[in-house]
Amino acid sequence: MKLYGYWRSSAAYRVRIALNLKGLDYESIPVHLVKEGGEQHKEDYVALNPNHLVPTLVDGELVLNQSLAIIDYLDNKFAEPALLPSEPATRAQVQAMALDVACEIHPINNLRVQQYLVNELGQSEQNKLAWSHHWMNTGFAAIEQRLTKTAGKYCFGDTVTLADICLIPQVYNAVRFKLDMSPCPRILSVVEQCNQLPAFRDALPENQPDAQ
Repeated sequence: MKLYGYWRSSAAYRVRIALNLKGLDYESIPVHLVKEGGEQHKEDYVALNPNHLVPTLVDGELVLNQSLAIIDYLDNKFAEPALLPSEPATRAQVQAMALDVACEIHPINNLRVQQYLVNELGQSEQNKLAWSHHWMNTGFAAIEQRLTKTAGKYCFGDTVTLADICLIPQVYNAVRFKLDMSPCPRILSVVEQCNQLPAFRDALPENQPDAQ
């Protein structure tokens, strides 16, 4: 398998965690999102991913984009360890929390959204940061509240799930954006527990071959 990604991409970070948890070997192919106007816009990469985004997974003849679809594919193809509970209600709750991150928080600080705020809408760096902080705070506050009912060591009890795989990269990104995470002690506890696991540590942005 080949994973096209960028060391600091939250979405690629999620997939790296999933691959590591499954114990899968893969070739990491860097796609620099800033250099030379962004390598994701180059013709050969757009042929793989017309969305001009990372990550993209190539497994034989299969070319797959969207991190949650990739993780779902991996979880179905390689059963152990399962990343979603088998019980329907809990499974749906885990998926909902993962989507709270992937659909509600992550798009706000996506690189191309941030670039559009500055380059097309003329927002200052200060305004861009304030806007990002507002929406990240809103999203994390909701997750923190949900964790009062579901958390153990991880988001759902003492087993790593898709929710953790999505949450940890997003918190990493929030810290990079200088967001104060102290109002979310349950989230921080989950992050601490996850980052003790080799699968999460090895997926950290600074541990990638293209890290700068």
